[in-house]
Amino acid sequence: MYETKPFFYGTGRRKSSVARVRVYNGTGKITINGRDIDDYFGLETLKLIVNQPLDVTETTGKFDIVANVTGGGVTGQAGAIRHGLSRALLQYNEELRPALKKAGLLTRDPRMKERKKYGLKGARRAPQFSKR
Repeated sequence: MYETKPFFYGTGRRKSSVARVRVYNGTGKITINGRDIDDYFGLETLKLIVNQPLDVTETTGKFDIVANVTGGGVTGQAGAIRHGLSRALLQYNEELRPALKKAGLLTRDPRMKERKKYGLKGARRAPQFSKR
């Protein structure tokens, strides 16, 4: 359906999730990995996270959004889609930058899982201490 239509593109990342987001002129339909947003995200908060860039820029209902997202969990994926959607909206109209920047939607969240260290059971978890 969307193959030949022109679109705006943005890549979003959060934790270990990567989202490739395409924004088409349309009616407000959001598709994630070929599924509707209501099917993909069960929690209402995750849907709000995805819709945040549209709310901030007052473009709700103007675009159809198609996102392919891989890696991580549902929260990380929602954050990645939000980041990618913000970047795609910038391609559509550079004048949206101040509103998106003020809301903190263009900043890549740098927090990642900390690596496990040798001698420990996790990143920081030490083996149980026994006095006797």
